[in-house]
Amino acid sequence: MVPAEARTIRIGCGAGFWGDSPDGPRQLVEGGEIDYLVLDYLAEITMSILARMRARAPDQGYATDFVTHVMAPLARRIAGKGIRVVANAGGVNPLACRDALARACEAAGVPLKIAVVLGDDLTDRVTPLAGAGLREMFTGASFPARVSSANAYLGAFPIAAALATGADVVITGRCVDSALVLGPLIHEFGWSETDFDQLSAGSLAGHILECGAQATGGITTDWRAVEAGWDDMAFPIADCASDGSFIVSRAPGHGGRVTPETVAEQIVYEVGDPGAYLLPDVICDWRAVRLEAAGPDFVRVSGARGTAPTDQYKVSVTYPDGWRVFTTMMIVGPEAALRAERVGEAIFARAERLMTAAGLPPFAEKSVEVLGAETSYGARSRARDTREVVLKLAARHANREALEIFAREVFPAASAMAQSLTGFAGGRPTPQPVIRLFSCLIDKDELTIHIRTPDGSDQVVPVSRFGAAPPVHAAPPAPKGAPSGVNAMVPLVALAHGRSGDKGDIANIGIMARKPEFWPILHAELTAERVRETLAHYVRGAVERFEWPGLLGFNFVLHEALGGGGIASLRHDPQGKALAQVLMDLPIAVPEGWCAPGGLLAGRAIPAEKGETIPS
Repeated sequence: MVPAEARTIRIGCGAGFWGDSPDGPRQLVEGGEIDYLVLDYLAEITMSILARMRARAPDQGYATDFVTHVMAPLARRIAGKGIRVVANAGGVNPLACRDALARACEAAGVPLKIAVVLGDDLTDRVTPLAGAGLREMFTGASFPARVSSANAYLGAFPIAAALATGADVVITGRCVDSALVLGPLIHEFGWSETDFDQLSAGSLAGHILECGAQATGGITTDWRAVEAGWDDMAFPIADCASDGSFIVSRAPGHGGRVTPETVAEQIVYEVGDPGAYLLPDVICDWRAVRLEAAGPDFVRVSGARGTAPTDQYKVSVTYPDGWRVFTTMMIVGPEAALRAERVGEAIFARAERLMTAAGLPPFAEKSVEVLGAETSYGARSRARDTREVVLKLAARHANREALEIFAREVFPAASAMAQSLTGFAGGRPTPQPVIRLFSCLIDKDELTIHIRTPDGSDQVVPVSRFGAAPPVHAAPPAPKGAPSGVNAMVPLVALAHGRSGDKGDIANIGIMARKPEFWPILHAELTAERVRETLAHYVRGAVERFEWPGLLGFNFVLHEALGGGGIASLRHDPQGKALAQVLMDLPIAVPEGWCAPGGLLAGRAIPAEKGETIPS
C-alpha cells in the first residue's frame, strides 16, 4: 500500500502512445485501485495519420484501440469500480470517437456518461492562419501551402470542466499530454488558474505518467535491474495530494521498478529548459524538484514551482513534403562495413543515373547507415572491423517516380555487387509520403474551447489571460568546484544515467549524476561544447546546456539534430532515442583514488587503449 498521506487522488496511466499494450489499462483497472485511468495516444505523426483516416472516412480519425481494446473489454469493471477515464483518443475526430464508445457501452450494457473537449482542431481555419503570416517558431519558415492537420495544444481546465458535468469518460483531441492528469487534479482539489505551484506539480505528475512504462523502469539506463520483468512491465500510478506533492508507484504484481533514478529519467524526457517549461496552464520550473524513496517502488516527488502562462497556444501543423523510401539488407564477411558503404554509394549512383535519363532531378536527401558498425557513434566507432552488418538506405524526393526507380534498382545489387549481400527486408521498398511538422503560436483569444456534455449540450470554457510578466524563480545553487588531481578515466555511465528524446528537429538529452560527489565533475567536464563535438555527425545547430540542480544533472538541447524532425527524418533513429546511450561511453576524468579498491568507482577505470583524449 502507498505510505499514509492526507487525502490523495490515485491516477494510473495505461497508454503512452497509440499502439501501446492493452495490458496496461487492464493492470490498472483490475489491481491498481485507481480513481482515474488516463490514456495518452497522440504524437505529431499520429495526428497526420488520423487526418488521412478522416479524409478517407468521415467516421474515422480517432485512436480506435481506445474503444476496441480498452473500453469495450473493461467497461463493466470500470463502471463497477467507479473509475473515471480521461483520454486524448479523440485525435482529429473526437465526436466520432464518442459515438463509437457509446455504441460499445450500449453493447456491453454499461451506461457510461461521456463528455468531449472540442476546439483544438484548426484544420478548417488553415487559410486565415496562412494569411496571418504565422512563422515556424524554431526556424522562421513560412506557413506551408498544403496542410494535413492543424491542432492547438489545449490545457487541463477544459478537462476539469468536462469532469464537472458528471462525465465518467472525457475524450479530448489534441492537448498537452500532462493535461490528462492535471485536469482531474484541478477538478478534485479545486485548484484555481492562479495556483501556479500546484498546477506545475500536477503537470509534473502528468509528465511522469504520460509515457506509460517508461516511468516504471522501461528504457532505463540500468536495464539489468529490470530486464527480468520486461515481459510483464507494470504501468505507473501517482497518488496526488492537494498541495501538489505526489508519490509515484506502479501496478502491483507486475515487472519493472520505481526508484528516484527511473522517475528522474522520465522527468528529463522531452523537456527543454527545466526552469521554463511552457504549458498552456502554467510555466513550470522543475529545477528544484526533489525525489525521495518512500519505500520499495514508491518515490515521493515535491518541489515543483510555477508562474503564469503565456497568452498563446502552441499549434502543431503537419504538411506533406514529397516522398521517401527505406530499405535494408545484410552483408557478411571481412570488411563488411566498407563493402556495405560502397554498395550504398553504388545503388544511389545507379539510381540517379537512371533518374537523369528519365529527366528527373537528383534526390533531395540520401541516407546511408551501416548498422552494426556503430554508425551512431560517428568517428568514435569501435566496430569498423565487424564481420556482419545491416545496410540501411533511405532517400527523399519530390517525385514518387524517382523513388520507384530507386526501389527497382535495389534488388539487382544482390547479383551485381558485394558477395554475401542478402536478407532484403520486406520485399521491394514502397515510397511513402513525407510528413513534416510546422510549429507556431496563436493567441488564446483566437480559439473557442467548448465541451459537448453527456446530455449533448455545448458549454464554452473561458480562457484566462495574465498580462503581467511572470516572476522568475531563483535558480538552485550550482555545485562547488570539481576535485583536483583528475588522472583516471571512467565511462560516463559509471557516473550518471540518462534519457533522450525529441521535439520536432530538436533532441534533448538529460544526464543525472548517480551520486552528489559526481555532479561537480560532470559540471566541469560535460560541457555543451563537448556534447556537440561528440555528436557532430548528427547535430547541425547549437547545443544548449541547462542545469538541473534538484536532479544533480543537466538537460542538453540539441538543435537541428534529427535530420529534419522525427516525422520526416530518414534516420534509423529519427527521434534521438539512442543519443543518451551514445554519450554513456564518453570518457570522463576523475580522481585516481576513486578507481582504487574500495573507492567510489572501484574497477570502473577505462583501459588506456580504449581511452580518448579529453579536450582541454
